[in-house]
Amino acid sequence: MSSSRKKVIAGNWKMNLTLDNALSFIYEVNENLPSNDRVETIIFPQSPILSELVNNQGKDLKIGAQNMHYLESGAYTGEISPAILKDLKVSYVLIGHSERRQYYNETNESVNLKIKAAIKYDLIPVFCVGELLESREKGSTNIVLANQIYKGLKDISAEDALKIIVAYEPVWAIGTGKTATSTEANDTIKSIRNMISKLYGKDVSSKVRILYGGSVNANNVVELLSQSDIDGALVGGASLKSASFIKLVEAAL
Repeated sequence: MSSSRKKVIAGNWKMNLTLDNALSFIYEVNENLPSNDRVETIIFPQSPILSELVNNQGKDLKIGAQNMHYLESGAYTGEISPAILKDLKVSYVLIGHSERRQYYNETNESVNLKIKAAIKYDLIPVFCVGELLESREKGSTNIVLANQIYKGLKDISAEDALKIIVAYEPVWAIGTGKTATSTEANDTIKSIRNMISKLYGKDVSSKVRILYGGSVNANNVVELLSQSDIDGALVGGASLKSASFIKLVEAAL
């Protein structure tokens, strides 16, 4: 791993944890995390509890939103405005997660608009890409990823691209217990880095952090993070308990 790319451990809680459980988690991890200068640690909770968690986050833990609309306001019942996230002092936002693409019709075009809106409001986008098992088996993984990368980053400047964290999550490995081998994950992330290089050049691509996600846990995180191009992990189930999350962060050190 490049010494110039700070590691990231991010927990996507999805539709899990009540406010009480979430606050207990926050209190337990606040005193056990390394400095944010060493490892970037992020939690993505359900939107109704964002404010409470931001107000109780420690100096090293940051809070992100799982989704947002690309418009500042309007008649979009149930959506979340980037302006509101900024007001709540949220730091990050997940964009293009496979579950949003699968269940809520999120497209490469809407992902692109959301990334631009996040940057406008000084939110750090965690831009998710990944392929289905069918694409992996057909050998078309890089075609799928290139389509997501090039359309998702359309008309985004090199300066703004440096503000983005990319998360590679093979859809077939999310919540299934299956995971790409560390070599497979690293090779695919190298391909993503090459795609970014084609857009912005090697100087930019060498600085963009790219995470791996997909059934990451305490048993496989060390091997994954030891790879040359994997800069951290976007974690689901293993991030729901404080002890497990702390182990993941320790592995990043």
